[in-house]
Amino acid sequence: MSADISSFKLPGDFLMPAIGLGTWPMRESEASDAVTSALNIGYRRIDTAENYQNEQAVGLGLRNSGVPRDEVFVTTKFNKQWHSATGVRQALQNSLNRLGLDYLDLFLIHWPNPEQGTFVQAFTEMQKLVDEGVIRAAGVSNFKPAQLQVLLDAGLTPAVNQIQLDPERRSAPWQAFNTEHGVLTEAYSPLGRGKSEFLQHPTLLQIAAAHAKTPAQVTLRWHVQSGRAAAPKSANPLRQAENLDIFDFEISTAQMAQIEALDTGAGPFTDSDEFGH
Repeated sequence: MSADISSFKLPGDFLMPAIGLGTWPMRESEASDAVTSALNIGYRRIDTAENYQNEQAVGLGLRNSGVPRDEVFVTTKFNKQWHSATGVRQALQNSLNRLGLDYLDLFLIHWPNPEQGTFVQAFTEMQKLVDEGVIRAAGVSNFKPAQLQVLLDAGLTPAVNQIQLDPERRSAPWQAFNTEHGVLTEAYSPLGRGKSEFLQHPTLLQIAAAHAKTPAQVTLRWHVQSGRAAAPKSANPLRQAENLDIFDFEISTAQMAQIEALDTGAGPFTDSDEFGH
């Protein structure tokens, strides 16, 4: 078995668990119950966002689990109305209040909204929050290489870029650019969206059978072996446990290439030059 890939190191030398629980579009009791279940199963990373409208439920789930706060890596994201120095601080306070927490492990700009032109200002303030210790790391979501380059040109390097990514939508140039510049890629919708047909592709079925795993487990293993984190969403305790059970096998180089060959060349469903909130 290769080196431990159950977590990735972020700036500041703290660890981000490779697999986390995605919580969109869960709300209220579904969200709180899913978070409690996941933490009791062994998850130690939870992903939410202002726009998911479930931060309060996620916070309740954290408290109901009984797992100590310092053992859980919590990520949330904020909307474009807060893309300013004072706005970022207000967004953080709003999220902390809803979550019932006094710090975040990772705070993300949810969408770049390039037409607004203020994400550099926002990220500059986020870096100050890292220095002040109220967030442990600052990152972005849905940033294309050109948008990330704007931050890099300003001397700012996000710890994480969370993007939509699965075997059919690899967005390989995005991940390559992230990696080149020391930005960890995190995949959201890592198992696709809805009823992902690629999970029944003969290639994945064959690899899954060879390892006595499911296609979903193989796909999540492919993500972490490729050097990226992933946040699959599930409210089902059995599926949650399955999604976390990917660290006792290894996909061969040839099998990795077979999975990568499933790429259709399609990027994320949503173009971050045209959409944002």
